[in-house]
Amino acid sequence: MAVLVVGGAGYIGSHAAHVLRRKGYDVIIYDDLSTGHKTLADGFDLVIGDIADSAKIAKLLSRCDAVMHFAAHAYVGESVQNPKKYFHNNVTAALTLLDTVMESRVRKFIFSSTCAVYGNPVKVPITEENPRQPVNPYGATKLAFENALEAYGRAYGLRFVSFRYFNAAGADENGKVGELHAPETHLIPLIFQAAQGKRAAVDIFGDDYPTADGTCIRDYIHVTDLAEAHVLGLEYLSKGESTAVNLGSGDGYSVKQVVAAVERITGRKVPTHITARRPGDPPELVADPALAEKLLKWKAKRSLDDIISTAWKWAQQSAH
Repeated sequence: MAVLVVGGAGYIGSHAAHVLRRKGYDVIIYDDLSTGHKTLADGFDLVIGDIADSAKIAKLLSRCDAVMHFAAHAYVGESVQNPKKYFHNNVTAALTLLDTVMESRVRKFIFSSTCAVYGNPVKVPITEENPRQPVNPYGATKLAFENALEAYGRAYGLRFVSFRYFNAAGADENGKVGELHAPETHLIPLIFQAAQGKRAAVDIFGDDYPTADGTCIRDYIHVTDLAEAHVLGLEYLSKGESTAVNLGSGDGYSVKQVVAAVERITGRKVPTHITARRPGDPPELVADPALAEKLLKWKAKRSLDDIISTAWKWAQQSAH
């Protein structure tokens, strides 16, 4: 079975490509390299192009049986400042991609969605029944595409899985792929930079939240666990059904707990700087992953310590 991995030179897409190949799938990576890295697609069939380039994608779809779509802009803060960029890529261009898929024989589609579709959750842990009320343009664009998938599924027989990620982190255990963002906004790589002396301190946005230590609580999920869920998602689609499921560990850790875990695992002191809260940051986001376990037989296997250890190994390798 051949899979077109759109955005496969990015952080999560590249991990999915590696897991697919390990499981015996043929993989074609399609990426415009605007935020992806050619090195993360090493050893794969890489086609460089825009997701709105229907002619180029149509050609590739004739060789494929399924599509995984990872090619979204994904910075919450940037989406607030530049919503045009987000609606254009994550909705308009993504719908062009979806329409191109519908014109092919491919009817299996896996979408990289986000827990940001829930906005400020009405209850935690968050089940899929939680109302979808995004509080920023990033979440709104992901929800718009989820809605399109649901409508296309009803009308045209598309089969899809929308995976709502919690905080993806960590690196592939073989050390081949890991987290490379420019600019870096993810907590664990930022903590590493402070531990390595590459930045003066790691900013903690608010220490007055209604949590045990006053800092935000998040559910960290190892990127390889995420990638493995995508392969199980393909198997689920073979049954002819569609769904949307949370991908999280079900465990929440505060920012201060993550900093402490990094200090313990790396043996380095991490300077921190308390600063103002960021608008739209909910105090606690933790998944209820029960549906993914029920439908896909998937469960996060890797702990926060595994996340930090693999990411630290990658951070030291990629620093050379």
